[in-house]
Amino acid sequence: MRVLKWFGGILGVYVTLIVLFETVLLGVFQPDFAGYPMILLTSTDEAGEAQTRKLAAFMTNDTIYLSAHHWPRGWVKRAMKYPDVVAEMDGIEQRYIAVEVGGEEFERVLEKHPLPLPVMVLMGFPPERDILRLDKATER
Repeated sequence: MRVLKWFGGILGVYVTLIVLFETVLLGVFQPDFAGYPMILLTSTDEAGEAQTRKLAAFMTNDTIYLSAHHWPRGWVKRAMKYPDVVAEMDGIEQRYIAVEVGGEEFERVLEKHPLPLPVMVLMGFPPERDILRLDKATER
């Protein structure tokens, strides 16, 4: 019985740390991460309400990819619903179309940008990633 109490306590602390990491550190502070260019992604709904989220961008063959690999995924659902987005990187704003990535392209990006085990532990082993590609709006 004592082992179960210890296990329950450790599990409770772990879940609390994940919630704090996901909501406070990433959700509120939105820090920069070394090695990844940061992007401000703004999506606007039909009522004209804009929401901006700071994200790490994954560059592959001069293409910008964004990965939803945390539990909170509101930004990716919103970008898929309202794909006309504005992205700011290095102080330069540009219009893009957010495109959901699947199939072979998804596997290529996943292979090129894997999530290390320590990162997955910090995120509480989130569900499978959603990946978006940003196409320049003029390429449509």
